[in-house]
Amino acid sequence: MKSFRRLSKSKLGTGILILFLLLILASFAIADISNLSQGGSLPQTTLAKVGKVELTANELDTAMQRRLAILRQQNPQATYADLAPEFDAIVEALIQERTLWAYAQKHGFVVSKKLVDAEIVKLPGVRGLDGRFSEASYQTFLQQERITDAQLRREIETSLLQRLVIAPVAANVRIAQGLARPYADILLEQRSGSLGLLPFAAFANGPAPTAAEVSTFYRQNLARYTVPERRSFRMARITPAQLGTVAATDAEIAKYYQDNQATYGGVERRVLSRATLPDQAAVAAIAARAKAGGTFAAAAAPAGFSASDVSVGPQTRAQLGATAGEAVAAQVFSAPSGAVIGPVQSSTGFDVIKVESIQAGAGRSLADARAEIATQLTAEKAKNALADLVGKVEDSLADGRTFEEVAAENKLPVLATPALTRAGASFDQPDFKLPADLTAVPGASFDIGADDDPVVEPLPNEAGFVLVDVAEVVPAAPAPLARIQAQVSADFAAKRAQDQANAAATRILAAVQGGKSLAAAVAEAGVAGVRPPEAVELRRGALAQFAQQGQEVPPPLRILFSLAPGKAQRAAGPSGIYLVQLDKVVPGNAASNPQLIAGEVTSLQRSAGQELALQWLAAAQRELKVTRNAEAIQAARNRILGGGGSAE
Repeated sequence: MKSFRRLSKSKLGTGILILFLLLILASFAIADISNLSQGGSLPQTTLAKVGKVELTANELDTAMQRRLAILRQQNPQATYADLAPEFDAIVEALIQERTLWAYAQKHGFVVSKKLVDAEIVKLPGVRGLDGRFSEASYQTFLQQERITDAQLRREIETSLLQRLVIAPVAANVRIAQGLARPYADILLEQRSGSLGLLPFAAFANGPAPTAAEVSTFYRQNLARYTVPERRSFRMARITPAQLGTVAATDAEIAKYYQDNQATYGGVERRVLSRATLPDQAAVAAIAARAKAGGTFAAAAAPAGFSASDVSVGPQTRAQLGATAGEAVAAQVFSAPSGAVIGPVQSSTGFDVIKVESIQAGAGRSLADARAEIATQLTAEKAKNALADLVGKVEDSLADGRTFEEVAAENKLPVLATPALTRAGASFDQPDFKLPADLTAVPGASFDIGADDDPVVEPLPNEAGFVLVDVAEVVPAAPAPLARIQAQVSADFAAKRAQDQANAAATRILAAVQGGKSLAAAVAEAGVAGVRPPEAVELRRGALAQFAQQGQEVPPPLRILFSLAPGKAQRAAGPSGIYLVQLDKVVPGNAASNPQLIAGEVTSLQRSAGQELALQWLAAAQRELKVTRNAEAIQAARNRILGGGGSAE
């Protein structure tokens, strides 16, 4: 489950996550496609089939685990029950993904292994010290991401298919300005009215709650005071500290220096003169004249070359190899200064080349580069040794060894925690704090049962790993009233103030309905501590600024743009009850604002592109035939959401 959460933070993972969420959005739009037949012939483990591609119960489990991991980044207390509203959408999203695979399979869209390999090489963390792909680094990356090679390749193939098949469908949509104009007009619509607030604090001066009131309120709100399920953990860090002394040897340093002469030895350049012709005999004549003496330019002049034509200037071996071929470059860079090479066949014809001079590269000696190489090799050795230690720990667990045995054998320091919530809080020891590098462990490992095997989780910032075991599971239960008496009493008083504020709002709105202005009705209510309503004037387009900043539109402003003139309505706020009255609406006119119209054209083009992609998916499903196993889907729903079993 954790792989998707961590993968979403990488460059590749972001693209995969975007695809996954887009498919979920797509499912809302086409969940009612009628071509989904209800197939009774599918096995119970198959939820749906698109063409020849199946959606299995295990694949749905994986998707639900990933979605829960994303949700827990915002709400560490989230459970599978919180995914109930999204269950159907996730199933539909997975069917859309299989539609893409089945369509590609039927019509010969092939994502080659080389294409996938090229994407893997771009991933962070898969390259060795020389900057090239390293199998050891790749295996460490997979281990850190908690994903297999096959799973990663499947994710990449899906992303590439989406890019190759669906993206072109949605590209280059054209929307006329006349179609966008009404939308631009709406953004310029202006509304004016009044906005008031009945603060809860104005109603908070009631008598102290009685013991009976507190007890009754507690019983009526047991869910509110329920301490969530908790787990006590045993954690053992697996870090470089457990490795002892790890250092690069003199032989390793020397070998690395020799293997990386392009970095430490400097790059040799040669000043060359070169003539190229398709006729081998003509090139042989130039070579004979150049070898007889004189300048290369004079030797090439009878063949029509000027001095600037034959002057190549300083070239590295790689540069010459790119234009003449590696075989020619090898001969030229093994020849002494003044040598004439040719005629030789190159990638462009027949060449004759003279080495005018040699410019030795300004490299670094082994002694000068030793400290740098030692640091790099030591870090690489420590990284590999740590991966080996993790592998040893996981092998021991697979062989049935206990947490205590594995920790003792590998001299891992153990930390035992009190019972913790998924967020890492302790109800019994409120002052308990996990070390900073272990704060994510409860959330990442909370679904491990007391009878499950220990697991290895990565530490942040690639600092190592931690072996995690659940010692005890404490079921969710209401906190004893005696321990939270003060909190319950305060909650009761706050609820009483909220009820009184709502009652006052009802009376004020009734007065407005009877013809009074909002200001007059508030004044008539006579509630101490309530300020008179303020005038508000706003264009509808201003609401878009909240979305641009990642914020929700405040409820009173949302109501202002939903009311008819003269009407009033309430909206609950965190500190009181808002009262909103709309006085006037002035329609917008974007005729003199071409920039706004152009912006709406862009927005509509984006929406139209998405709609075309959805229509393509719908058409593909009609062509491929989709069969759903309603009974198996309902069974999966009950198992995952209804407590009948975990998806993990």
